[in-house]
Amino acid sequence: MLKINSMCPDFQAKTTEGDISFHEWLGDSWGVIFSHPKDFTPVCTTELGALGLMKDEFDKRNVKVIGLSVDGVEDHKKWLDDIKDVSGTKPNYPIIADEELKVAKLFNMLEGDAGTTSMGRTAVDNETVRTIFCNQT
Repeated sequence: MLKINSMCPDFQAKTTEGDISFHEWLGDSWGVIFSHPKDFTPVCTTELGALGLMKDEFDKRNVKVIGLSVDGVEDHKKWLDDIKDVSGTKPNYPIIADEELKVAKLFNMLEGDAGTTSMGRTAVDNETVRTIFCNQT
């Protein structure tokens, strides 16, 4: 489990901006990973939009922002359009697709026996996938 001053684990993932290796993507920046239990949930939609409006402030401070949701890239891309409709801005940071729940489990947001796919899971099933991590490698 992550503790204060522990190294954030590295992982590979598909995102709305292509495949990444987290540590390589982060480089020498600080990073904020914020996660959500499912695409198209009302609170998550407004939060991602609000964060999109603040992206320039994060950039000024050498902080990279990345989202996480257990749905796939194609759903994320549709969600980005919905976020724009709701908030007036389309988030300009990547969102990780975690369909196999690997990243959520890596960060202990889901139990190891939570299954191996997001298919059929609801936001309630994934409610613990609602966390924020901030770290620098």
